[in-house]
Amino acid sequence: MASKKYKYNTKTLSYEQIELTAKDRLFKLVTYTLSGIVFATLFLIVTFFFFDTPEERQLKRENEKLVHEYELLNNKLENVSKVLSNIQERDDNIYRVILEAEPIADNLRKSGIGGVNRYAQLEGYNNSSILIKTAKKLDELTKQIYIQSKSFDEVLEMASKKEQMLASIPSIMPLKSEDLKRISSGFGIRMHPILKIRKMHEGQDFTAPTGTQIFATGSGTVSKVEKRRFGFGFHVIVDHGYGYKTIYAHMSRINIRKGQKVNRGDVLGLVGSTGSSTAPHLHYEVLKNGVKIDPVNYYYQDLSPDQFQQIIDLSDQPIQSFD
Repeated sequence: MASKKYKYNTKTLSYEQIELTAKDRLFKLVTYTLSGIVFATLFLIVTFFFFDTPEERQLKRENEKLVHEYELLNNKLENVSKVLSNIQERDDNIYRVILEAEPIADNLRKSGIGGVNRYAQLEGYNNSSILIKTAKKLDELTKQIYIQSKSFDEVLEMASKKEQMLASIPSIMPLKSEDLKRISSGFGIRMHPILKIRKMHEGQDFTAPTGTQIFATGSGTVSKVEKRRFGFGFHVIVDHGYGYKTIYAHMSRINIRKGQKVNRGDVLGLVGSTGSSTAPHLHYEVLKNGVKIDPVNYYYQDLSPDQFQQIIDLSDQPIQSFD
């Protein structure tokens, strides 16, 4: 029960009990009620912003654990990426080198994932950065693994055709190797016999009597047969596949036709001096993916190490070419 209130009356010099009106009682009730509401609101605000509920504490612990798990997952993805990079390196520098195939372009292996923003649904969270980083890494690895899988399918197919490839790659001399002194001019800058200027000689010249047999240096298909008055004169181009082609020029007679299949060692024609030539000889070229390369690197199958070194020495002599 509320205690009674008194006030001092200076006229009567005595204390008199204060009688509250209905209005006063209502005002006090409203004041107490509003004060209670204000304090309760302040208490709830402080509690909401500065103190966690048991459920919130549990959720925070779970979020921290998830972030930790994502960090561990990122570390594992980095390790997988290193292993995949090692596999890609072996694929390009071992398997494809052995099988005479071009490596996969790095921009194809490392190309990004398409789309304006594939990860927009992961934005706006406290841990968006690690979520997006993990998703990107996983997508990149998925694409690289797919490309590597296709590459291994190609390598497997090439390996199954290895025997055919080895039979196709130029690997013998176009003339009999009994007389190595027939090599007169090698690959490189040489004096042109007609123009009398130093000019790139993009093949190898073999001097031989007219009528000497010329052999296919690898299996393939005759892609070109031409008989010109100038340039290469009577000449043949054989497409060996796998990026290789060989040219046999200045022939006196051609024994094959365009589109004909030939095997290594088949006679293509006879040595002559047709076209822009100063003496009977065979001009021989090797092309890899359209680029002319030194034929001396493709005589390994029918020569001993000493004979091969002798050919290299003869090819390096800066003597005048025959065409």
